[in-house]
Amino acid sequence: MLDASLKAQLAAYMERITGPVEITAVLDDSKASQDMRALLQDIADTSKLVRVAETRGEPGGPIRVPSFALNAPGRTNGPRFAGLPMGHEFTSLVLALLQVGGYPPKVEQSVLDQVRALDVDLDFEVYVSLTCHNCPDVVQALNLMAVQNPRIKATMIEGSLFQGEVEERQIMGVPTVFLNGTMFGNGRMSLEEILAKVDKGGSEREAQKIAAKDPFDVLIVGGGPAGAAAAVYAARKGIRTGIASERFGGQVLDTLGIENFVSVKETEGPKFALALEEHVRHYDVDIMNLQRAKALKAGSDLIEIELENGAALKARSVILSTGARWRQVGVPGEAEYRNKGVAYCPHCDGPLFKGKRVAVIGGGNSGVEAAIDLAGIVAHVTLIEFADQLRADAVLQRKLASLPNVTTILNAQTTEVTGDGQKVNGLRYKDRVSGEQQHVELEGVFVQIGLVPNTEWLKGTLELSRHGEIVVDAKGQTSVPGVFAAGDATTTPYKQIIIAAGDGAKAALGAFDHLIRSSAPAAA
Repeated sequence: MLDASLKAQLAAYMERITGPVEITAVLDDSKASQDMRALLQDIADTSKLVRVAETRGEPGGPIRVPSFALNAPGRTNGPRFAGLPMGHEFTSLVLALLQVGGYPPKVEQSVLDQVRALDVDLDFEVYVSLTCHNCPDVVQALNLMAVQNPRIKATMIEGSLFQGEVEERQIMGVPTVFLNGTMFGNGRMSLEEILAKVDKGGSEREAQKIAAKDPFDVLIVGGGPAGAAAAVYAARKGIRTGIASERFGGQVLDTLGIENFVSVKETEGPKFALALEEHVRHYDVDIMNLQRAKALKAGSDLIEIELENGAALKARSVILSTGARWRQVGVPGEAEYRNKGVAYCPHCDGPLFKGKRVAVIGGGNSGVEAAIDLAGIVAHVTLIEFADQLRADAVLQRKLASLPNVTTILNAQTTEVTGDGQKVNGLRYKDRVSGEQQHVELEGVFVQIGLVPNTEWLKGTLELSRHGEIVVDAKGQTSVPGVFAAGDATTTPYKQIIIAAGDGAKAALGAFDHLIRSSAPAAA
């Protein structure tokens, strides 16, 4: 099942396990079961500490077929994989094997203690596609919880293999998580985010911890490339540095391929985000994750950032790097049918629409790339563009034009996403030339129309552009003394990862210069 290279890599990792791992498989005579049997044999061949046992399963039985569970001796609730954990999920399999085999996870001790202290039965099911780059984070977080706490179960379910369940549960986006049989959440979730939802007292405890912190010299709000770079540059100056982030990595976490960050030939967004966090943690930086800023209050000596959880942080200078998010069309049906046919990540959710009809809204590079990607999976793609011509690069337009199952509609204003109350069944648009309303029957709508800055919470506090971007000068200084800003949330042109990172470094240097000048003795 595994090629020689993957076998060698797996064998090297399996040398790290210290205890036996029992793999219990439930299989039948299907091709998927044969592939799973071959995969498990390859795993067993890598270590004498791994033992595989097989039982026969039947469709409709109590355990999904094919599937397998990983357990230490004496345990029965270890991580289960229903379907082949290949593609992006191969890493999830490797990590689960290591953790069940006694290799410690790279998680802060306080987080592990919180997982172990959960005193409730939790049965998680997470539906994934093997091309989804957001899914592994969720699978790995739930697997870790299952390894650490015997009252927690976690099952990864390959959506394309269990299509009947996907349709019955009306799953139209991945990752989708069910908890004890009830919908728990969609999209990327970190371990900390999952814990925050199941451990109700955790948020209050964290707020109390944050409120007790001493003022920072530099407080960074936002943990994307701009915030990470600012943290590294500030910490290297030897000053007290903190970073409060809603999710470390920001928009990069939703980016599949990165091929234009100089010195990094090729990587993926989640890997890049992990590298950012590891670099920041190398320095003495106080990282406060899952913290959403609510208000900024500038005083004569200290600047205060109020958080959604009620706590407040104080600092002598602040760097705002809150980034941007996917822009929504803002038409009836879009919010109602999100994750029920309306999606924003073609790489993640595209496989769920195999053989179906979809639309892509947006004719820039992102929209055309999405249409090209989806054309290889779905039955037909309709590309909707508001302007009278596409804005994507010429090479992408040529590729799009060569595809037989793509229709491009220009001068089209999307007016509604239609559905049957449960899922999307079409898209309505107005022809901007004739004024006529048109309706396209389809099963999915992918929105690709750019970004909007995360700055609503700053309105009335400092100067924003008409597009909601934070107005900054050449040093990253905003209209409020001591408050700097960097990255996609600002007026800096060209929203690129490398530019955001440079922006963050510049803002940190600007903030340090501000601290020096504001603390210098007065002239004689």
